[in-house]
Amino acid sequence: TTLEFLVKARRGAVRVMKIVIRSEQLVLGAYREPSQSWDRDYDPCILPLLDSMEPCYILFRLDTQNQQGYEWLFISWSPDQCPVRLKMVYAATRATLKKEFGGSHIKDELFGTTQEDVCFQGYLRHLSSCSSPAPLTSAEQELHQIKATEERRRVAAPSGRGKTEISVESKHSTLQGLAFPLQEEAKRALEQLKQRRINYIQLRLDTERETIELVHTNPTDIRELPARIPADVPRYHFFIYKHSHQGQSMEAVVFIYSMPGYSCSIKERMLYSSCKNRLLEEVERDYHIEITKKMEIDSGEGLTEEYLYEEVHPKPQALKQAFTKPKGPSGKRGNKRLIKGAGENGEES
Repeated sequence: TTLEFLVKARRGAVRVMKIVIRSEQLVLGAYREPSQSWDRDYDPCILPLLDSMEPCYILFRLDTQNQQGYEWLFISWSPDQCPVRLKMVYAATRATLKKEFGGSHIKDELFGTTQEDVCFQGYLRHLSSCSSPAPLTSAEQELHQIKATEERRRVAAPSGRGKTEISVESKHSTLQGLAFPLQEEAKRALEQLKQRRINYIQLRLDTERETIELVHTNPTDIRELPARIPADVPRYHFFIYKHSHQGQSMEAVVFIYSMPGYSCSIKERMLYSSCKNRLLEEVERDYHIEITKKMEIDSGEGLTEEYLYEEVHPKPQALKQAFTKPKGPSGKRGNKRLIKGAGENGEES
């Protein structure tokens, strides 16, 4: 298995490994054994593994060692041309691979979208920006000063191109704006909800076509609402909650995002979470539907009328007790004088 190979590779027999995701599993894509020193092996081993349309992880063995064994460089490759959903899956799985391989074995990490970011010169630029020394073999220690000087000169040479780094945080902010278009039936359903011709909508994401599809608009009573929440797949729900509040009949549009725990794939969790905000913005802006309450649940259990009422009309917090001035020290005290006596502060009373 891939995990067994990772354990074997840590012993030093492998120079580089390419790890990819297939059917939501980490799979060994390719590997090569060392033939020269780490710096001479770097570009010939790494660059042929880069696919311009698909992300991957690359583990490259350096020649230095720590108490755990050989040290490794962890490269996250995420080319600009690949689909956004692939970037999301790889970003979400990166920490899992590091944990499986063993974080104590990883000396450094590199992120990039172009070959210039992750090639040998790109790695040297990364080391320079981090102010960390390049790893050297024991045989190269004697030439440390000479090589360091040469590397500084190469780094200082103008390349004419800027460096682009991709991190989990920057991907996350980009993915917050992910928006799948509403399919025509879903648009018509939202228009009907606005006109109060229906009282419930259930939507789903078509992750292959990258659209938001209508599931159904079956009339739904508050008592039937829990049964509308699927136990095995995520969904978006819009529900018109009719109720009485302080003696007045009211209607409130409630949005429910149901995600049944970790029974769903990583891709589904990421896509549903990323598309949610843009969907709500479109519904409120283009269909003029005011959403009173937005909820996120993992099952329909507990979605009772009482619970929904408290979510739509939360109880005000109890008012804090008025501050009471503490009593003075006990014991007999003289009467308080309201008028100063003559001569006090140099003034007459």
